[in-house]
Amino acid sequence: MDNGGNQKEKTAKDLIDAMEYANTEDRQLVTKAFDFAKKAHEGQFRESKEPYFFHVFETAKILAELGMGPVVVATGLLHDVIEDTAITKEEIEAEFGKEILFLIEGVTKLGKLKYRGLKRHTESLRKFFIATSQDIRVLIVRLADRLHNMQTLKYLSKEKQIRKSSETLEIFAPLAYRLGMRVISKDLEDLAFSFINPEKYKETQLLAKQITKRDMKFLEKFDRSIKKTLAKEKLRNIRTSFRVKGLYSLYKKLQRKDGDIEKIYDITALRIITDSVGDCYKILGIIHNTWKPLPGRLKDYIALPKPNAYQSLHTTIFTGNGGILEIQIRTNEMHEEAELGVASHISYKESNRGAAQSQLLWFKRFLPQIEYLKKSPEDGKTNGTTPDWVKKLGSECDNEEGEKLFDELKTDFFEHRVFVFTPNGDVIDLPINSSPIDFAYTIHTDIGKHLSGAKVNGKMASLDTKLRDGDIVEIVTNKSSKPTRKWLDVVKTSEAKRNIKSALKIKD
Repeated sequence: MDNGGNQKEKTAKDLIDAMEYANTEDRQLVTKAFDFAKKAHEGQFRESKEPYFFHVFETAKILAELGMGPVVVATGLLHDVIEDTAITKEEIEAEFGKEILFLIEGVTKLGKLKYRGLKRHTESLRKFFIATSQDIRVLIVRLADRLHNMQTLKYLSKEKQIRKSSETLEIFAPLAYRLGMRVISKDLEDLAFSFINPEKYKETQLLAKQITKRDMKFLEKFDRSIKKTLAKEKLRNIRTSFRVKGLYSLYKKLQRKDGDIEKIYDITALRIITDSVGDCYKILGIIHNTWKPLPGRLKDYIALPKPNAYQSLHTTIFTGNGGILEIQIRTNEMHEEAELGVASHISYKESNRGAAQSQLLWFKRFLPQIEYLKKSPEDGKTNGTTPDWVKKLGSECDNEEGEKLFDELKTDFFEHRVFVFTPNGDVIDLPINSSPIDFAYTIHTDIGKHLSGAKVNGKMASLDTKLRDGDIVEIVTNKSSKPTRKWLDVVKTSEAKRNIKSALKIKD
């Protein structure tokens, strides 16, 4: 996304033009918020010497480009007025209503705690997740705010650049990715990477440019060839595009492949976007009938979507001239969700509180531990139960305890994941290097407690087996079986560790 970081005059029309379905009422709300925010931030400037209003404008523009409705775009414009100007909550409510005030207060809670020391860091995370669980739109505004801040990070001190980039790589980019918002997470990763490790960033950038330059002529030629092949089969209503892997994603994959670029087949890829699921499979069959597929590289994320709802067919083929190419096939709806994730689930017209609240059911898939807090902007009261781990994040604790909690959160939520299956085909999402013991406790505490053995892909496997993407895991239980101390050396998830220690009566 373009950061728009220049002195060009900003207008409300720029935002409205980016809102595909804006009606008269929508335009009036956005224009009113635009004028209000511009006046409120008058005389304020950022480190870049630009008017502060430019930041809230660009945040709102990112939201408009994500397809958000007028309430969210207006919140983007107004998200800093309570914190950074003399405007009061009462004035916001009087001018824009309870809903927008509720969202602004949520974003403010997420954004204004300084990450100074571990105790503050865990407190920020606690507030982050509680506010997010109340309304998913709060998080989407916060991610847009963070994206523009990263786009203008060069104007801050070196210390702030490193701190904010670390936060972005550890929390914000993985969170955007886990919510399926790849269009945001990719930009966040690459921007943070450029500040955290500028030398490796430049090396990776140069390598990517060389590969892309080498591949592009071939991709364009192959694109024409594949369209011609599909047209012969009366598949003309398709569109194609080229995808270049993000720099940080490429850097991380190079590390996993011992720096061997020849082992990475998806630096560039061809996307084929069509109208129906049936056409996706038909196109796949035609491609495999025309070009030889690379064994073991076919992934059907349509029949078995990723836990973040990503759907697509992936195949890698030999192109016939010594080259290897990844092809991704999906419908228009799948493509929108692959780019926007949770944002695509919040339809443009969902400006009412109840509609947005329904999206929490979707978000709950990613934070199964959270028992959602239902806070009404009308009465400000919070109902529901906050789970122990959320309470712990905000409790007064020493640095050692805070560090342990933060490490648990990073392991359970932000690290690289593996997707394995139950015998019934349900997808179970686990941290990388998880074991059948982690799998068992994820299914149910009692299953973990009485685990006696495990089958992986139909064969008995040891309990310290490291599960891999696509494994089918079946747990064998016995009423007399109990956890052992050895399990603690094997498990990765904090849920499994806590339950094993509880069964063994081991205190932290």
